[in-house]
Amino acid sequence: MNSTTYEARRNQIEHYFDRTAAKAWAILTSNEPVGRIRTTVREGRDQMRATLMGWLPQDMHGMRLLDAGCGTGALAVLAAARGAEVVAIDLSPTLVNLARERIAQGLSNMPGSIEFLSGDMLDPKLGSFDYVVGMDSLIHYGAEDILRALTVLSERTRRGMVFTFAPRTPLLAVMHSMGQWFPKSDRSPALVPVAYQHLLRLMKQTPELEHWTPERTVRVSRGFYTSQAWEWRHT
Repeated sequence: MNSTTYEARRNQIEHYFDRTAAKAWAILTSNEPVGRIRTTVREGRDQMRATLMGWLPQDMHGMRLLDAGCGTGALAVLAAARGAEVVAIDLSPTLVNLARERIAQGLSNMPGSIEFLSGDMLDPKLGSFDYVVGMDSLIHYGAEDILRALTVLSERTRRGMVFTFAPRTPLLAVMHSMGQWFPKSDRSPALVPVAYQHLLRLMKQTPELEHWTPERTVRVSRGFYTSQAWEWRHT
């Protein structure tokens, strides 16, 4: 599969979250007061995180988990609290450093562990995993790039992948269209709405995913936050 568009998009996302939005993201993921719009995003993300964790085993001792796009580490902490050995990676070194600072003191009391890294979630040097979680790390990519990422990750995943994508809805389609009118320097990497059936068809037609089956899917919509969770299991 052609990796050109994935790599170009990855570089845009890295630049945005590591430089332009790092401070705003630090506030959003903290307990500090935020405005009405960001409050809905925070609530939506909390609900999505709980959904994805609900699809993982309660006891994860001895399991290795990749938190792909870990941000400031909230999901990684929950997985480590269940005993998982977590590799938490994000494109933004700034956010990864913030995650280390926030979590360092509490790690000694957890049954699991967390290794924070900055880099590409598809790096083969990360090794193999029992589970991969990608919470809102693929929402800026189109269907073909999502397929590529999941195919690469599936080759090193033994049990399951749970991830989110930006579902194609009328509202998101309008927002995506309007975003193209803003100067490039003023806008974040746009969400790329993806049709569920289109992505399903692509994944079903990919030979490397023939031993993977789609399971639960849930859409979380909370004000200005909309994202769709999907679970795939190795058979």
